[in-house]
Amino acid sequence: MATVTELVKPEAKLWMGQPMKRKEDPRLISGLGRYVDDVKLTGMLYMAILRSPYAHAKIKSLDTTKAEKLPGVVAILTGAEVAKLTDPFLQISPKPASNLKDYCLAVGKVHFVGEPVAAVAAESRAVAEDALELIEVEYEQLEHVLDAVKALGHDAPIIHDEVGSNLVFHGTWDYGEIDEAIQNADKVVKAKLHFHRFSSTPIETNGVIAHMDRFTGFLTIYCNNQMPMFCVPWLSFGLRFPSNKMRFITGDIGGGFGTKIISYPYMALTCLMAIKTKRPVKWTEDRKEHLIGANHGNERTFEVEAPVKNDGTILGLKVSAYDDCGAYTRYEPAGATIWAQVTPGCYRFQNFKMDFYQVVTNKCPVGPNRGYSRMQHLWMIERMVDIIAKELNLDPTEVRLRNYIRSDEMPYVTPSGGIYDGGNYAESLHRVMKIIDYDGLREEQREGRKKGKLIGIGFSTVIDSGTNNFGQVKILTDDNPFSGNSEAARVMIDGLGQIQVGLGTVPQGQGHETFASQIVADQFGVTPDKVTVLAGFDSAINPFSHQSGSYASRSAVMGTGALLEATKKLKDKVSEIAAHLLKTRKENIEFQNGNVVDKTTEKEMPLWQVANAAWVNNTLLPKGMEPGLVALSFWRPDFTTPDEKWRLNQTLTYSYQTHAAVVELDPETAKFKLVRYAIVDDCGRQINPMIVEGQIHGAAAHGIGAAMFENFEYDNDGQLLSSTFVDYLVPSAIDVPNVLTSPIETPSLFAPLGIRGVGEGGGSPLGAVSNAVDDALVPFGITVTDSHQNPQLIYRMIREKYPSTWQAH
Repeated sequence: MATVTELVKPEAKLWMGQPMKRKEDPRLISGLGRYVDDVKLTGMLYMAILRSPYAHAKIKSLDTTKAEKLPGVVAILTGAEVAKLTDPFLQISPKPASNLKDYCLAVGKVHFVGEPVAAVAAESRAVAEDALELIEVEYEQLEHVLDAVKALGHDAPIIHDEVGSNLVFHGTWDYGEIDEAIQNADKVVKAKLHFHRFSSTPIETNGVIAHMDRFTGFLTIYCNNQMPMFCVPWLSFGLRFPSNKMRFITGDIGGGFGTKIISYPYMALTCLMAIKTKRPVKWTEDRKEHLIGANHGNERTFEVEAPVKNDGTILGLKVSAYDDCGAYTRYEPAGATIWAQVTPGCYRFQNFKMDFYQVVTNKCPVGPNRGYSRMQHLWMIERMVDIIAKELNLDPTEVRLRNYIRSDEMPYVTPSGGIYDGGNYAESLHRVMKIIDYDGLREEQREGRKKGKLIGIGFSTVIDSGTNNFGQVKILTDDNPFSGNSEAARVMIDGLGQIQVGLGTVPQGQGHETFASQIVADQFGVTPDKVTVLAGFDSAINPFSHQSGSYASRSAVMGTGALLEATKKLKDKVSEIAAHLLKTRKENIEFQNGNVVDKTTEKEMPLWQVANAAWVNNTLLPKGMEPGLVALSFWRPDFTTPDEKWRLNQTLTYSYQTHAAVVELDPETAKFKLVRYAIVDDCGRQINPMIVEGQIHGAAAHGIGAAMFENFEYDNDGQLLSSTFVDYLVPSAIDVPNVLTSPIETPSLFAPLGIRGVGEGGGSPLGAVSNAVDDALVPFGITVTDSHQNPQLIYRMIREKYPSTWQAH
């Protein structure tokens, strides 16, 4: 993949900004990574899960007699036993949806195909899976519903009787004067749009090993959950187990992308089995289980009205959104509020009204997925911009440039209270247009259409909000005990002057060990190889807040904030000791090349000698000083909670990316391919450009996969048709085009060192590809209304409009 560099970067301060190779890579590429499936414990059992074949059914009877007699089977759990031993998981929903009863196994009835019904622990995985076939379950099928809008109908079956409705949240965001804007508009552009259901597909699926130590009473959980501290209250309350006797350990994680946040039901089931059997229990999800029953991304339908002026000025948006969150709420209805982090996208309109309906259906539950809840909303906005341009017969780039928030308006306050922390959206578009040779492509497009060649050009500028404010969940109910955000870091210089760092973040391939060593190396004037960062996460060793973890593009920002506070404390103590030893003032001490230096006299002392005094030779310390060199810090941004209009700054940083996609579409088959692709990204000051580049390419591949390949399709019976990689298509290396990239570095106005999150740009390709395909179809008068560009669907649309001829007008 090529990189287009047009920006002269400011001189980097020591190691920050250097494209340093990742410290994690040697062990990973040499096969020495330690993943959850690599953990082997003495006496370990293997668990397999029986899943529902029906979308909605009562469990009339469940007989495990035959399975229990199979040699090698040690224990079986059923929903009836789970209901006695555990409590339903916590809900963050408002009433009555908070009454929803969600257990680790189905209790009384099943709510989606793939829901766990029973679990078997055996001496081997093969025996456990064989035992599943001997469990006899009698079901009474119930009417089911698979569409969010239909689920709100008066004749729709109620999925959770204890809730009494399929509507789990309804909220109205109303800012400005949208009805007045509609009255004063030259035109009101309307559209009904659908964002499809898909998910990220990490190479490593979910896995858990639970071990109940009968001597200490500790429950140790080896897992690949990317936010295990989020699981603490859910598991503690659900299992009726004290949180101060839980230990969470993660090693290397083979990708997360949000999908490994909502694995706590499987973690609870594995823990319960370990408690019951008094032996370690291991569960590893296979690929079909992951696709059918882990979690999907939110599916959403939009009904949109956009008042506009004839020159392309967008006066506002009036939207009704219907969000399908699947059979259980779990992390929802957080997604019903998180989209409001980026209410207007990158556009200047202040009139906005959203009626948001979140609905349960008989599909797999949803969970966070790269660009969680924002990618749906932003795709809708980017699609509307192109639809508006088409309605007004304007160039889509002209409409974007007319409506972008300007760089001189930063920090910009959005209608819902978001405070954008800098950026130059117009520059990003101009640059990406230059990279793809926009004017030349338009001429090629015009000439090509004369010969039946269809070229389409699409753009999308997407805000990547990062470092979320949990105060947003108080929009759901004031009873939610969450707000703000925090992260922890510990920095230690041992008696030999070696630096060790512990983070609260949970890495899944982002390069935490590398970026943290670069940040700390700069602070102490050493090279990054002198800084060791603890790999993975261990709640008994790593510092953490109960908001720690890797999610919402927060790790670099929050981790850096915590590291800077911890190093500040430690540098202050080292400076005081060094000043005492060098007979100077603390303010005169600097850190250079592994030494502490008195800048007034240029006297210096190796850092290890100061550390030796702090730990071992402590009679040299200033009188009354505590020995040791360890600093622990908890850092938090200055966040608030919602006002009466639900306005608040929901995140700390707002990165952005502009993507340009160029497609060539065959009108005979409706197949198309990407022939050119470019990205301009701004994540603020870059800690490590090499890692940033990898994140940008990875996010683009995810988004291109979602736009062109990945789609969860259900049949009328609620069976998932795309439950294997034969049907759920994931792009290979040859399916992803050569991507041209060009970075912009606009320092964040609020975040530590001016950095922002990076890597969630997976939402940008959905808009760029949709708009490009729509542009290619202009001769047919067809408008793209779905986020998934399926050649079969495009073929049907063309044939329905032109049943007897392929001649475009």
